[in-house]
Formats: sequence, C-alpha cells, structure tokens
Amino acid sequence: MRILANTVLVLLAVSVLLGAQTSRDAKVDVLLMGLFPDSTRISPKEGAPPHFNIFGKGAGAESETLIGLGFWTTELEPLERGYDGPIKILVGMDTRGVLAGVVVVDHHEPYGNFSVDPPAFAAQFVGKSVRDPFKVGQDIDAVSRASISILSATRAIRNSARRMATRYLAPPQP
Repeated sequence: MRILANTVLVLLAVSVLLGAQTSRDAKVDVLLMGLFPDSTRISPKEGAPPHFNIFGKGAGAESETLIGLGFWTTELEPLERGYDGPIKILVGMDTRGVLAGVVVVDHHEPYGNFSVDPPAFAAQFVGKSVRDPFKVGQDIDAVSRASISILSATRAIRNSARRMATRYLAPPQP
C-alpha cells in the first residue's frame, strides 16, 4: 500500500511539473508570436546558447523556413544586473540580425515605471541591427533616475543579440 501511495504522489508531481512546463511554454510562444506575427511554428528551446527557432512561410515560399530566433537575455548574459537584480527580457531577432522586438517580462527595478516598463522602452529596439551601437543617450533613450536599469537592459539586449548573431546567423554577403 505504501508503494502505491508513493507511486501516486510521484505521478502527481510529474503531471504538475509537466503542466507548469506546458503553460510556461505557451506563454513564451504567445510573446514570440507577438514579435513575429508571420510565424507558423516555434521550436522548443534548444542549443547552446539556448534559443527558440521561429519558423514561417516567406514570400512565395511553399514550405516553412527559419525567420528568426528568440532568446532570453538572462540566459545569455546571466551576470548582467540592473539596480535590483536581473531584468528578464525576451528578444526576437530575424535572420538578418535585426531585432523584431523585445519584451520586458520580469524585473525588480524601483524606477521601472520610468525606465524599462513603458512600451516606449521596448519599441526603440524594433528594427535595430546587431551592428548598431546601442549607446544610451545616443541611439537609446536615456532616462533620469533609472540610468542603471536602462544601461543594464541595453547591454543585455545588445550583448545577447550579438552573441546569437555570431553563433547562428550567416555573415552578410558583400
């Protein structure tokens, strides 16, 4: 009887964990589909560095092709910290090294509503190439009272995007 009870508890724990994994992945898929509206499928997270492959049908394409990559800044730049810890950002980048967008998912910044929370913060990264400077005060808006948060989030986005482009994207042809 004790073995049966332990087996039931283990099976229950596994099903709860699998359920949590499914709902988390579904939320990430929704965020990534928002960054890539033409996507048809998103792979499970894979690779080193870890990322999601985003597939879609290109213009005139009959089969799915890779249209972009999705990745977490906290997985690629784990030591990057804002004022009060890591800022978890999901980044979408197309196959040319151009950012499709970013989503700030979690942070504990005291001035987040002045810096990383507003839609304007994420919007300024749309269309940025990994070759852009990503300099706060130049091509990234600076925010007073939140400079540590803005600098950290910008560095995390820039460094993780460049790392992904170096690892997974072909260099541009002259």
